Amino acid sequence: MKALRFPAGLYGVTPEWDDTERLLQAVRKAAEGGMHSLQLRRKNVPDAVRAEQARALAPLCRELGVVFLVNDDWRLALDVGADGAHVGRDDDSLARIRAEAGPDLILGGSSYDDLARAQELLDAGADYIAFGAMFASTVKPDTVRAPLSVLAEARRLADQRDAPRPAVVAIGGITPDNAPLVAQAGADAIAVITGLFEAPSIRAAAAACSAPYSANPNRKP
Repeated sequence: MKALRFPAGLYGVTPEWDDTERLLQAVRKAAEGGMHSLQLRRKNVPDAVRAEQARALAPLCRELGVVFLVNDDWRLALDVGADGAHVGRDDDSLARIRAEAGPDLILGGSSYDDLARAQELLDAGADYIAFGAMFASTVKPDTVRAPLSVLAEARRLADQRDAPRPAVVAIGGITPDNAPLVAQAGADAIAVITGLFEAPSIRAAAAACSAPYSANPNRKP
């Protein structure tokens, strides 16, 4: 297997919590359970709140050895010293961000259920392509659903790239119970919000979600 540009395994995505101290404690527990990457995703808050949480999370993730990305705002990612940024269909194009931010910023993009968009992201220099929702999502109940079969197709696209190759990420309704299905279908990493941060034990949920990847040597980019 080719080495990856993005860590395999559990990719935590932050819930919509305003309590930054609670969030920091939760991230620490998730890392103890095996989370290797984290995305700050705050869609409906003022920029100042998002920036405050990003500045708090960046040094914690460095301490924990967790790769840290910011959703939507690549300039904020650079400002706080994050490892990367995630972009959606309505954000700046990944090609433009790559041109302006340079080669070192880890960039991932949402592909939804669209392999043609995934190809465009790969051509623009994406370090990972994300697909979903794989299952019904409480965070985005009306979002596009992607079949598990799209992950194998995405892996074929990613495998055509030079090593280290881009990773394939799955998101949407993933829990400790269905994580093995997603891993077996071809996802290099699984992005989890509710199934991780709203679990009775965040550490145990992280460990369960990480278990399908425990033997994978490609944990770090």
